[in-house]
Formats: sequence, structure tokens, C-alpha cells
Amino acid sequence: MGAKVADYVLERLRQWDVQQLFGYPGDGINGLVAALGRADDKPRFIQSRHEEMSAFEAVGYAKFSGRPGVCMATSGPGAIHLLNGLYDAKLDHVPVVAIVGQTARSAMGGAYQQEVDLQSLFKDVAAYVQTASVPSQFPNLIDRAMRFAMAKHAPAVVIIPNDLQEEEYSPPEHAFKQVPSSAPGYTRPLTRAPDEEVERAAEVLNAGSKVAILVGQGARDAADEVLEVAETTGAGIAKALLGKDVLPDDLPYVTGSIGLLGTRPSYELMRDCDTLLIVGSNFPYSQFMPEFGSARAVQIDVDGRLIGMRYPTEVNLVGDAGETLRALLPKLRKQKKRSWREKVEENVARWWDTVERQAHVPADPINPMLLAWELSSRLPDDAIVTADSGSAANWYARDLKFRRGMRGSLSGTLATMGAGVPYAIGAKFAHPDRPAIALVGDGAMQMNGLAELLTIRRYQDRWSDQRLVVAVLHNNDLNQVTWELRAMGGAPKFEESQVLPEVSYASFARSIGLDGINVEKPEEVGPAWDRALAAAGPVVLDVRCDPDIPPIPPHADFDQIKDAAEAIIKGDPDSFGVVKKGLRTKAQELFGRSGDG
Repeated sequence: MGAKVADYVLERLRQWDVQQLFGYPGDGINGLVAALGRADDKPRFIQSRHEEMSAFEAVGYAKFSGRPGVCMATSGPGAIHLLNGLYDAKLDHVPVVAIVGQTARSAMGGAYQQEVDLQSLFKDVAAYVQTASVPSQFPNLIDRAMRFAMAKHAPAVVIIPNDLQEEEYSPPEHAFKQVPSSAPGYTRPLTRAPDEEVERAAEVLNAGSKVAILVGQGARDAADEVLEVAETTGAGIAKALLGKDVLPDDLPYVTGSIGLLGTRPSYELMRDCDTLLIVGSNFPYSQFMPEFGSARAVQIDVDGRLIGMRYPTEVNLVGDAGETLRALLPKLRKQKKRSWREKVEENVARWWDTVERQAHVPADPINPMLLAWELSSRLPDDAIVTADSGSAANWYARDLKFRRGMRGSLSGTLATMGAGVPYAIGAKFAHPDRPAIALVGDGAMQMNGLAELLTIRRYQDRWSDQRLVVAVLHNNDLNQVTWELRAMGGAPKFEESQVLPEVSYASFARSIGLDGINVEKPEEVGPAWDRALAAAGPVVLDVRCDPDIPPIPPHADFDQIKDAAEAIIKGDPDSFGVVKKGLRTKAQELFGRSGDG
């Protein structure tokens, strides 16, 4: 007997240098699981606690490795569970390939057990989705899925019925209606806009006296060029959330994140600029851009479908960020007046002073901003940081000061809960020699993070640097939504929906063989980070945070905060703490005082 289809699928994945499959078994992929056993677990099967976590781990791996993440699930419910993670990949433009089982071909269309119309299920989320029906469709299906994922920066899905997995493999013939393939490999093309368009962009930028740059993840491979443009034009640089790790925060003219989770100097940069250059970003919130028509704008993006959507840009350059900026730079004139840059740098310096003061606003018991502030100075040079959706994302976006070489990400566009811990696991498989840190709210931790601690414990020996710190913001409140209810809906906290059951995350960690540290006082935060980052293996920090510290947007002024607090004071169970700590926190930004009055 020759190789089976399942054996060949794994062989083709190995030829694509796929080193692990994030998945969960089931009878729809029994043939593939058996083939992994015959192949000495190559690629390695990384068993998550749930297929959604498999998809998130593949996304995390792809984000931090730059290579497609591959996940695997059984038919029916297993396939359905992948969807949230695959949508996360789609919306954040991440290459992920899913190998999915299906009921036997002889039963398809017969309302059989676990039979789901997978073509319809995946048709919106995947750039490429195909169901195999005969052995000779391989290797083409695997090759096209990999190339689609990389070319489109999106998920691709290959569905393999379970009986086909067990058939003997036969390659495609050199014949009519047979589709061959070529050797695995994909080289991303380098493109840039025509010279005349680059000239027009240079004219716009040269005419500006107050230039602002907004970078997203699409500028990651063009960081040096972005900095050179900023030096030439005297620009300040703001970062979209997915671009937080594109440039270091210790540069005096980098204003940090933009938007609801952003910083005050980024808000001021956009408000006051007369010229805007957007590089590799699809930042959606136009209200945080300059007022329409107040600034001339240029955008650079590799995807022409996404360009010119968020702001009335005058020149749109479709192409690779690095190639395009290298063509643009010789055409830019040096901005001799530096008053704009000096103002930006003053705002940035004032902001970091504000962040430090806000982190030390008294709280009951621990100010969550203190957790991020104390981490910043302790971050290892090669750290990878993930954050979950919720209030943890605020402190990640605003308070962490990244240095060059550090990496970080979260679910930027889908903003799904539950991605922080599996992202960190994916990061550890992408870079087993680097420490990873996950900032996670207790809501996300209860949703799936606790279970994935078991995955961390199981695979920690495969990482040469076993440090993976999960810091849980333990406040027994679905805090981001609570604040959204207050600030956006004008509604007090509804405890039945917002309060979480009490659990000790540190005790759970210790019960499964990981290190768990309880942090209950502000003075314990710094030493807890020291201990966790010096540990030989994974650590869970269980940090008792105050839910009344508000994630105040940078555009909110003192009167707005005061009015919002007064509007809810009659009905909110935490009204006194909300008002007192909210006003005290905002005071650090507006008045630069200690706020102890």
C-alpha cells in the first residue's frame, strides 16, 4: 500500500515548513490524526482545550512569526468553533490556514451526523475555501490555500471528508481536467506607485508646516523609512492599535496610540496638524483624524481596496510601504522650522509624566494602570506582549512604553474577548526563545484563559525560554462594558450582567503545577513583576485591581467627566468611587497635580 491522502497532506505541509498544527481531535479528522502518529508527530500537533483557541493560537503564531498559522478541526461543531478565531485573522489581515474534516462523501447531503454545509459556513471568512473530493486534488488545494493566505493576508480553508483521508494517494496526472502544482514557496511582490504619484505626494508633504504621520501594522517593515520621513518633515508619529510595536515609544516625537484607547498627544497631533501621512493603517475611527478638510493628506497602503476610505486623502499611493517611502524620501525637503516638532515633543514628555501620576492615583486596592506602569521599565528587550479585549487593552495601548525590538498585539479589529492567552501561546511557538506576557481581564480569563493554562503547562518544556507571564486584572467586573454603559449609554452599572463570580487565579495556577502569585497591595506590584520575569517557567499574576479607575478617552474634558459622573450617581452601585477616582485620574492630565485633595 502507498501513502494515504492524509499522509500526503502532512507531507505537503512539511514541505511548506509548517512546524505545528494547532488543533483538537475528532472523528472527522481521524485519518489525519492517525497520519500524524505515523509521521512521528511532524508537524507537531498542539492540542488546545477548544477549537476556538486553536484558531487564536494560529493567529498569534502568524502575527509574531510572519508565516501562516495552521489550525485543524473536526467536522460539524469543531469547524464551527474555529469561526471566531478565523474572523479575527480576517479582520486583522493575518494569514491562517484551516484544515477541516467533513462527513464521508457517501453521506454528504443526507442530513448525517455532524454534517454542516462547510462551504457556506466559511465562505465569508475565508479568502479561499474548497472541499476535496478525489486524491489527485492534492497538492494543489494545500498549495493554493497557503498562497491565498499569504497573498491576501487572510484565512484559507481546505475541507477534507474523513473517508477521503483514508484513500490511497495518487498525484494529479498531466491530463485534461487535472490540476498540477509547483514546489512550495511564496515570495511577496514589492510594488510602489508610479513616479508621478510619488511626486504629487511629495508636493503635499513639502507644503505642510505641521506634518503628522499615522502608522499601522503595514508599516512594520518600513520603520526606518518612516523615521527618516519624520526627521525630514519634522513630523510627529501616532500609532494605530495594531501598529503599537512598529515604532518604539521612547522616541520623543512618537505620540503613542490613537483613538478611544489612545493618548492625549496623539489626539492633539491629529487635531492640530495641517498635513497627514498615513502609512499601512486602516484605522477606522475618523473622528480621531483631523477635521475633514482641515489637513491635506497622503496615504500609502499595499491593498488598494482599503485606501482612501477613512479620510479625504489627496494622494493615494498603492504599494509596499518601504518601497514607496524609499522612492518618496529623495523628493522631500528638509523642514527647517522645528517649532511644530518641539511642540509635539513637549506634549509627549508631559503625557508620560501624566501616565506616571495617573498610575499612582490611590485605588482600592490596586490601580490597574500601576500594573502596566511597573511592567514598562521591566520589560525584557525581546519581550512579546499580548493583551485581551476589555479594560486591559486600554492600559496596554496607553501605558506600556515599548522599546525597539519588542513585539505586541491584540485582537485589534474584531476586538474579541479571549484572545490574549492563546495569542501568547502562539507567540511562544513562533519564538520559543523569547519571553511572553499576556495582560488579561478576569472576564476573558474566566471565558477561556483558565483552561488554556493547561495548554501552557503541557507544552512549556518545548520552549527554550519558558517564561510566559499571564497577568490577570482581577476586579470581578466586566469593566470595559461597565464603563461603556456609564459613558456611552448614560446607564449605571447593572450588576446582574457585569459582576463576575469570585475565583483565585493564582490558586488555580498552583493547582495545575504552575507558579501563581497573589498581588493585593500597590507596593507588591513591582516585586511581583520582578519575580515573574525572573522565573524559570510560566507564572500567573493574580492582581486585585480597582474597577472604579476609568479608562478615560483622550478627547474627554474635565466637564464631560464631571457631567457623566453626576448623571449616574443616583443609580450606580459604585457611584462614589466612580466620581472620586474618575475626577482624580483626569486631574492628572488636565492640571498636572497629584490629585490627593
